Amino acid sequence: MFLQNITIDTPEKVLFLIDNIVIAVCFSAIVLAVLIDFNEFHQRSGTKKQKKSIVETGTMFLFFSLFYLLVRFNVGEIEIRYNTAIMIVNILFLSLLVVGSYVNIAGRLKLGKNWSNQIKIYSDHTFVSKGVYSFVRHPLYASIIWMFLSASIIFLNYAAFVATLLVFIPFMYYRAKQEETLLASEFKNYKNYQMGVGMFFPKIKWHKN
Repeated sequence: MFLQNITIDTPEKVLFLIDNIVIAVCFSAIVLAVLIDFNEFHQRSGTKKQKKSIVETGTMFLFFSLFYLLVRFNVGEIEIRYNTAIMIVNILFLSLLVVGSYVNIAGRLKLGKNWSNQIKIYSDHTFVSKGVYSFVRHPLYASIIWMFLSASIIFLNYAAFVATLLVFIPFMYYRAKQEETLLASEFKNYKNYQMGVGMFFPKIKWHKN
């Protein structure tokens, strides 16, 4: 996310460099995907139902700015000596962050022209439940939650972690519930979909023998 003339002479500094490059690429890919969605679909016609929400792309970018500033200026950074366990945790969450960026972009591609900045049902709206939508109902929101949580752990920043838990996730939940109210009124099988698929995290399904 930021490089400050570091000297690459230890394994942890190599990992720090990799972290910054991967995180920058992943978040840049999401920003580019959002810009493409805006360019392609923001002005599309044929709105059938609509609900305004305070939670939209602009407010999400505001939170991203807050998150970046917390990490950039080390607000809430935990001072801890790197060891093998910390580096393994770092790699695991970096992998989750990469998965999150993939899920976000795959979700946007699957959603296609159904996407909108505000909450809308179009006259030609389709019920999307395949691909990444088969294991989370809101992959665009879920993936960004995973990415913020992962980045806060990678950078050992408790302030960014708490902000994600107490601000970003509740806002995403509020937006998701608004969307689901509209979707359930439009698609008869949406409630069954809700019961079988998790909102932001995959549901664990237990099979009885």
